[in-house]
Amino acid sequence: MGEVEIPVAGGNVRGVLREVKGAKAVVVLAHGAGGDMHAPLLVAMADGLAKRGYTTLRFDFLYRVHGKKVPDRAPVLMSTWRGVLEFMRKRTKRIVIGGKSMGGRYATMVAAEGDPCDGLLLLGYPLHPPKKPEKLRDAHLADVKAPMLFVQGTRDPLCDLALLRPVIRKLGKRATLLVVEGGDHSLEVAKTAKKSREVVWGELVERTDRWLREACC
Repeated sequence: MGEVEIPVAGGNVRGVLREVKGAKAVVVLAHGAGGDMHAPLLVAMADGLAKRGYTTLRFDFLYRVHGKKVPDRAPVLMSTWRGVLEFMRKRTKRIVIGGKSMGGRYATMVAAEGDPCDGLLLLGYPLHPPKKPEKLRDAHLADVKAPMLFVQGTRDPLCDLALLRPVIRKLGKRATLLVVEGGDHSLEVAKTAKKSREVVWGELVERTDRWLREACC
């Protein structure tokens, strides 16, 4: 495992690359709007998948590299994703992209515009803004050709599952929904839950590995 610098439009971004010899595929994960590549969920997923035979990369968007809290505008986020994809395609023939909330959303947007990938792993997809369920962010998903795994918590204020399920049905066999009972937008469960966060996330890694093998790799 080591830190890498990745050239993208507008500068370099940093990432943590964990290369696995003979990897089944590469999984690239981006962070949410308020987080960075060290978010516990991203670390747990990347490290867990690496142990199961996948090379993993988690990276920071440019605004985090520059010490800012407000996300870059959409064109910058998308061009950053494209730079990271170009960097990683030199290392693999099979690549799965995604991440937490905003990071996963912009992965779907570059995929919808034709950037090739073999799958999308979406951890807490932000289907709508908080308390604005009428503003769905789903129109572009119909243009995504690769398989998608939506991992969503039942307490997520940015994704009403009653609204997501019809979206999943429209996408057909390309989309799979994995529900985390009691999970919030960061897939954290309450301290009073029967299972600890570590157990829940360990199960997520296991089920994600199963999906990757069946749908992508």
